[in-house]
Amino acid sequence: MALLGFLGKDKKENLNKGLEKTKESVFHKLSRAVAGKSKVDEEVLDKLEEVLVSSDVGVTTTLNIIERIEARVAKDKYLNASELNAILKEEIVALLEKNKIDSESDFLLTGKKVPYVIMVVGVNGAGKTTTIAKLAYQFKSAGKKVLIGAADTFRAAAIEQLQIWADRVGVSVVRQKMGSDPASVAFDTLKSGVSTGADVIIIDTAGRLHNKINLMTELSKIKRVMKKVIPDAPHEVLLVLDGSTGQNAFEQAKQFTASTNVTAMAITKLDGTAKGGVVIGISDQFKIPVKYIGIGEKLEDLLIFNRFDFVDSLFSEK
Repeated sequence: MALLGFLGKDKKENLNKGLEKTKESVFHKLSRAVAGKSKVDEEVLDKLEEVLVSSDVGVTTTLNIIERIEARVAKDKYLNASELNAILKEEIVALLEKNKIDSESDFLLTGKKVPYVIMVVGVNGAGKTTTIAKLAYQFKSAGKKVLIGAADTFRAAAIEQLQIWADRVGVSVVRQKMGSDPASVAFDTLKSGVSTGADVIIIDTAGRLHNKINLMTELSKIKRVMKKVIPDAPHEVLLVLDGSTGQNAFEQAKQFTASTNVTAMAITKLDGTAKGGVVIGISDQFKIPVKYIGIGEKLEDLLIFNRFDFVDSLFSEK
């Protein structure tokens, strides 16, 4: 089975580089797991289980992967330990079958309604602001007119940081003073976007409210107000998660998916961590597409997640 992705050579090289820490960690553990073994047996599978769990793939997803490999071992009777990498790649790609983006045409908004409204949620520090900037950059690079709404009005720094990034990208921001009603900012942003012919409207939201009830109420209100301008908005609710936090990213995903209808995820900061396996676990467990991955600080370092390219970068031999 050929693992064919859609990233061009340069982006694939960037992905390889971005996942280098995770890959080195996984490879080091895998090589120890099969050391001195000629075939995939129960001992190898036990060690493989340890490797995947310690790489932040998550217990449930790890057990799914092990079951798939056990089925392969039972069917093929004898699998050489040197084939373990190739088998792992195939089975993880198969596991992520439901989480697939067909092409990079996403930034062209092919087949999407415009203005296309994206509401961005996530805790402070997860990379929400920079992800919004990178999204704006990608859409603008694809020839789209982008407008950002600074609806995280609980922190003055959030508004200022968003403005700095927007200025760098060259897109406009609708903003009000700190403490303003976030739903009012969202409403004004959509009104402005419709009147100025925006193709994409990205709405930032508060990273942390006092409790889950407050969060749910605030996000619901923002959605409700946006629908007064564009009845089917938001078209996407994007949850931004910090991949470097490993299992904590799972907890964040649980909280936000319980509070609002998340339709896609972006997992950031994968370049600075050996916890890249968390992408596989989150993708499998939540059944919500991991749409983007962040692999660096530059504006172009936000890639559309492709399971073939990701798994190939993570498990291919050097």
